[in-house]
Amino acid sequence: MVDLNDIWLFVHVVRAGSFAAAGRRLAMPSNTISRRLQALEAELGVRLLQRSTRQLNMTAAGREFFERCAPGLEDIEYASASLSESSGEPSGSLRVAAPVDFFDNFSIEWMHEFMRLYPKVQLEFVLSDSRADLIAEGIDLAFRGGILPDSSLVARKLVDSHRGLVASPRYLEHFGTPHTLADLIGHACLAASPAPHHTTWKLEGPQGMESVRVNPRLCINTAQGQLRAARAGHGIALLPTMLTSEDLRNGTLVHILPDYQRDAMGLYAVYVHRRQLPTAVSALIEFFADKLARGIADKGEQVCQEHFAREDAAKKGQVGGAEAGSELQRREGVEKAVI
Repeated sequence: MVDLNDIWLFVHVVRAGSFAAAGRRLAMPSNTISRRLQALEAELGVRLLQRSTRQLNMTAAGREFFERCAPGLEDIEYASASLSESSGEPSGSLRVAAPVDFFDNFSIEWMHEFMRLYPKVQLEFVLSDSRADLIAEGIDLAFRGGILPDSSLVARKLVDSHRGLVASPRYLEHFGTPHTLADLIGHACLAASPAPHHTTWKLEGPQGMESVRVNPRLCINTAQGQLRAARAGHGIALLPTMLTSEDLRNGTLVHILPDYQRDAMGLYAVYVHRRQLPTAVSALIEFFADKLARGIADKGEQVCQEHFAREDAAKKGQVGGAEAGSELQRREGVEKAVI
């Protein structure tokens, strides 16, 4: 009869990616794990893993076996964990996948606060820009941005953040402020990667979707890199308001052409569908949702709207000087009442 403990070892080896990594997580000698899996293969009469000196890969039979066994073992593990959570206090170890620049966008101090609130929870963050296989890698929760493809995974949207055009006051002082989308052609723009001669930005404006071909002189393949370059006065960048919110608040960046923006970039909490989500996972999701709902990370959109309201009032000549401030407050009060 097949030993369920050997199946459990097989699942952990696949998730860890090697016998050595699985051994470290399980506090077992790697040669013991290898010997147990050889016994499992002999009992099943089929090879599950292709072994080499550098990597470990599943065979076709091994992948099918893993996909059938892993969900059932997860249910058993979480059923066991739920007994220890009967007091309602989140506990246990969570493996969380997120982009490499995750803690550039969200304060690491949040994790200090979370662990102070839930002292029985241990967090392991796996930072990578590649999409983690949640089941194969044993990921309890993943934070992902952008537009998610259809998937069997459960995704909860935590926040939307539109992309807008920003530049530093120093840059605008030297090179002027663009007043139309076409004006961007004559400006230094920042982009992710260069096309042969230009980069096309597509933005939603008063007339619907419009495009402009800009000629970036500086290309940086990360949003954080472009943000730093924009702060330093190297040009105009198209960045998520969630990323630029603090700079817009303190004036190190200015939102330009506020009538134009790019599609929303959502931040999602993604996890494997389970009958009952572990309380520690739920606690971490709610913690981030609360932070974002209270606007700690995404005040940029509010700043942009206030900027637009001031420009609109100035154009119409309806208010001026001190009256502009009171008019803006009145508008904000109306908007809040409508919301």
